[in-house]
Amino acid sequence: MRPDDFPECADPASFQTEAPQRGVTSADFRVFIASCVAGLAGLLFGYDQGIISAALLTIEHSFPLSLLGKQAVAASMVAGALLGCLIAGPVSDRWGRRPVVALAGLIFLLGSVGSGLAASAWHLTGARFILGIAVGGASQIVPVYIAELAPAPRRGRLVLMFQLAIVSGILISSLIGWLLSGHAGALALLGRGGDWRLMFFLGSVPAVMLLMGVSVLPESPRYLAMRGQAAAAMRVLRRLRDPQAAPEDEMREILSAAAETGNWRTLFSRRVRPALIAGAGLAMFSQMTGTNAVLTYAPTILSGAGFGHNVALLTSLGMGVAITLATILGVWAVDRLGRRRLMLCVLPGSIFALFLLAAVFLHGDPQNAGRWLAIIGLLLYVLCTLGSINAALWLVGAEIFPLSVRGKSMSLVTISHWSFDFLVSMVTLSIIAILGVSGTFLLFALITVSAWVFIYARIPETKNRSLEAIEESLSDGTFLHHR
Repeated sequence: MRPDDFPECADPASFQTEAPQRGVTSADFRVFIASCVAGLAGLLFGYDQGIISAALLTIEHSFPLSLLGKQAVAASMVAGALLGCLIAGPVSDRWGRRPVVALAGLIFLLGSVGSGLAASAWHLTGARFILGIAVGGASQIVPVYIAELAPAPRRGRLVLMFQLAIVSGILISSLIGWLLSGHAGALALLGRGGDWRLMFFLGSVPAVMLLMGVSVLPESPRYLAMRGQAAAAMRVLRRLRDPQAAPEDEMREILSAAAETGNWRTLFSRRVRPALIAGAGLAMFSQMTGTNAVLTYAPTILSGAGFGHNVALLTSLGMGVAITLATILGVWAVDRLGRRRLMLCVLPGSIFALFLLAAVFLHGDPQNAGRWLAIIGLLLYVLCTLGSINAALWLVGAEIFPLSVRGKSMSLVTISHWSFDFLVSMVTLSIIAILGVSGTFLLFALITVSAWVFIYARIPETKNRSLEAIEESLSDGTFLHHR
C-alpha cells in the first residue's frame, strides 16, 4: 500500500473537496472527549486493581483464604490481563481500535458483577481472571488509540489521561475500600462480610458508562489508513484537527507510514528491535520496582507491622491521593520536560524512599516516629514512581513502534508489564516471609537503580515528535540519538 494508491490523495487540492466540519465544539475538544471516554477503561483498570487491597481484609469473613489463596486472588486478574493483551493486539489490527475498547467495557461489566456474586474463593479467582482480560485489553489498546488520535504537541498529556484515569480509579477504590470496611458506621451497607461484594459491584458503574460512551468515539485515522480507507481516515482527521494545523500534511505522513506492511517477523527485525527493547524493558521495570505490589499489599504490610486496619486503609487512601497528584504533575510535565527527562529526574526519589523504608523496617516493626517515617516513605515512593516510570510507560510504548506493527508491539509491551506484575504479585508476600519487609524494600531499591540506568541507556526522547518521525528514526538508525 502506497500513498499514491489512493486517488483521492494524489492531488493536495483534493483534500479540500469538502469544508472542515467545525460544529459548536473545537477539534481539540473532540480529541479531549474521545480521550476521556476511552480513559474510562483506565478508571476501571485502576479501580479493579486497587479494590482488592481493601477487599482482602474482609473476604475472609465470607470464606477462608490462606496466604497462597490471597496471592492467587490478587494475581488472577494479572493472569487474565496476560491473555487480554495477547488477544487485543492482533484483534485491534484486524477489526479496529474502537471495537476493542467496546469489548473491554463489556468484559469489565461481566467481571465486576461476577466478582460481587462470587460464592467461593475459586469463583472469585475466576471472576477476577475475567476482569483481567478486560484490563489487559484496555492497557494494550487505549494508549495506542489515544496516541493515534492526538496531535503531536498534546499527545503526551492526552495519553497520560489514561494513566490519570488508572490512578483515579485506584484513589476511588481506596476511598470506597475504607468506607465499606466497617470503619464508617452506616456506610458499611452490607454488614460484616458483605462489604467486599459491594466494592466489586460498584465497578460495573463506569463499565456501563464506557459502553454508552463508545458510540461517540471515532475510529483511529491511522488504523483506517492502514486498512486502505484513506477517504474515511481523512474525514476523521479533519474533525480532530483545526484547519490551521494542516491536517492534509499530516495525512500524507500517515499514508506514507501506512504503505508499509508488517507482521510478527517485522516486529522482531533488527530495525524494530531498539523500540522493542525500550518498550518491553520499560514495562518490565515498571513492575519489578514493586509499584503494584506495594499498592496491593500496603494495607496488609502495615496491618502486620502493628498498624490498625483503619490506619492501614487510611494510609492506602493517602497513597491513592499521592499517586493522583503525581500523575497530574506528570500530565503537566511530560510535554514540557519530556518523557525521558521526567523519568531520570524523578525516579531517584523512589530509590531514596525505598532505602528509607528498608532502614525503617530493619529492626522489625517500626515504633513511634518510625511508623510515621514508614508512612512518609510509602507516600514518597508512590509519588515518585507513579509520577515517573509508571506515568511514561503507556505513553512511550504507544509512541515508539511503526504503524504496521503497533497493535502487535503494544501487545508485547503489555505482556511484559503483566507477566512481571503477575510474578511480583505472586511472590511478594513469600519474599517478605523470607527476606523480611526491610529486605524486600532493599531489593526493590536495587532494582529501581537498574531501571534508572536502563532508561538512561535505552529510552529516547519522543517529546514534540510525530509518530511518523519516530518511526523514521528506527529506519535510519537514529532511534537512540534523540536524548
